[in-house]
Amino acid sequence: MAPMLAEDDYKLDDQAGFLLRKAYQRHMTIFADFTLDGLTSMQFSTLYRLATEPGPISQNALGRLVAMDAATTKGVVSRLIDRGLVESERDLIDKRRYILRTTPAGREMLAQMLPVMKQVTAETMKPLSDSERAQLMALLRKIS
Repeated sequence: MAPMLAEDDYKLDDQAGFLLRKAYQRHMTIFADFTLDGLTSMQFSTLYRLATEPGPISQNALGRLVAMDAATTKGVVSRLIDRGLVESERDLIDKRRYILRTTPAGREMLAQMLPVMKQVTAETMKPLSDSERAQLMALLRKIS
C-alpha cells in the first residue's frame, strides 16, 4: 500500500511548474518539427540577439540577454562558431573579454529561421483564442 501524503490537497496536475514544463515540452516538440538544419532554440535565440543588439556583444552580456548561464552560453556559442554562424574576437580594450557577432552565414540562417519561428509560435498557440494568446503572453511576461 502506498504511504499517505501529509499534503493530500496537493495535485501535481494543478502545479504551475508541472504545467509550464508540459507546455514547454510541447513547444520544443513543435520547434524540432519545424527547425532548419538542426538549429536549436537556444542557438536561434543567440543568433537573434547577436544580430539585433546594437554593436558587437560580449559573451557574458549575451548570456544575460538570452537567459542562459555562463556554461550553457559558452557551449551554445562554441557550436555556433563551429558551424560558421558566429565569430569571436578578443576585445581590444579588455583583453579578458571576447566580442561576438554573427557571420554572413549566421545572418542568412537567421533570415531563413524567422518565418519558421513565426510558424512555431502559431502552432504552439493554436489551441488558444486570440484573447487567450494575448492573456497568456502577458501572464508569462509578468511571472518571468
